[in-house]
Amino acid sequence: MALALPSRRPRRLPPVLPVLAVVALLALPVPAGGDGAGPADAVSALVVGYCAVRLLRARRRPLSRRAAVVLGLPVAGVALAAMNAVSPGAGIAGLGRYLQIFVLVPAAVVVLVRGRSDFRLLAWAFVALAGWQGAIGVHQYLTGTGASYQGEDVRAVGTFGAVDVMGMATAVSFGLVCAVGLALGRAPVRDRLVAACCALALLVPLALSFSRGAWIATSVTVTAQLLLAGPRRALKAGAVAVAACVVLVGGFGVGTTMLQERIDSIGQVTDAPDQSVTDRYTMWAAAVDMWRDRPLTGVGLKGFPEYRDGHASLALSSGSDTEGAGAAFHRQPLLSPHNMYLLVLGEQGLIGLLCLAGGWLALLVCALRGLWRAHALGSRDLECALVACGLLLWQLVDFVYADIGGPSTVLTAVSLGLVSWWSLAGADRVTPQAGTAVPDPSEPHARKAALR
Repeated sequence: MALALPSRRPRRLPPVLPVLAVVALLALPVPAGGDGAGPADAVSALVVGYCAVRLLRARRRPLSRRAAVVLGLPVAGVALAAMNAVSPGAGIAGLGRYLQIFVLVPAAVVVLVRGRSDFRLLAWAFVALAGWQGAIGVHQYLTGTGASYQGEDVRAVGTFGAVDVMGMATAVSFGLVCAVGLALGRAPVRDRLVAACCALALLVPLALSFSRGAWIATSVTVTAQLLLAGPRRALKAGAVAVAACVVLVGGFGVGTTMLQERIDSIGQVTDAPDQSVTDRYTMWAAAVDMWRDRPLTGVGLKGFPEYRDGHASLALSSGSDTEGAGAAFHRQPLLSPHNMYLLVLGEQGLIGLLCLAGGWLALLVCALRGLWRAHALGSRDLECALVACGLLLWQLVDFVYADIGGPSTVLTAVSLGLVSWWSLAGADRVTPQAGTAVPDPSEPHARKAALR
């Protein structure tokens, strides 16, 4: 009698791989003279289509009711603002961009991420992208081949070029936040040690990006992650971070004169602001003035450049200069207020801001609720909670100094997808770690233990 050998089923690839492709494509150089979109944006559209096909074949509801409401909330404000746009073309273009970044790509990530392993895979992909972009940025600084800053080509911009100077800073910041969250979690010691080393290494390119907004957002976020991980871990990690900064600045001489001047300028934004800060204040005032004219609906999508000159004061310059990193001198027009909240308020009015910011607030509440649950159950999902809360907090703080635009914007969409998965799906699947006693959340001792 012949024994039948068990047949091996072919191993299926995880459905999250197309999202990984979007992150990987951001490592490629940005085509010169582009319209602000890159190959990653095109692939993100394919990811949304791929997700739709999978759902149609499976014949199942893609999102829960809560997820559909939270992710679909921005649609109402954006659609209304698109109807009030200065032209049909501008309305359609703006509608597509907002839906891509804040609705479609995040929803696709929520559907394609199946669990903690896929979440960790994407988080490590963020760290890898940050390492690649950071390495290129450090090389640009050392060789004088970066973007122009104070007359020298030393600003680290990675592969994003001089036009999108915030691109590398955003990618490195996301990677650093992910690395800190992974290091503070309950993964094996080796994984946490590697993540901590990556976080410390990413401090160098982040400093050399000369991006004050990224510095502030990262400092606030990492501090919050340390506190959310527990006071004991916060003290240990804080001591390591201080020691690393002392070594980097004192031992390796990272603190150059230009870097010190850039740090000092953060405290001079009200007393003696430079021209870039003056332009930003002027554009903020212009956006508020647009909102006052049309408080509910705003001036319409893509309307800020059209209405800017009629609302801005004479203190606004004609634009900013960009040069270096392989690009010739170019005068970059100021087409947005560099504040996402005021941009939405001016173009979409109070309705649009409430819809968009309301969705972010709901995600933050759900993410923190899941974090508390992971603490209480002693779950390994803690690292997912810390990464998700960190990414969302970083974005909310950075939006005070920046808005969407450029090839790096699709990375914001993927990060919001990770946040949405944890807030709307992963937080409800938290399970206790094997061998861990489950405390009763109603007991005061259990609540104190969860915060240690």
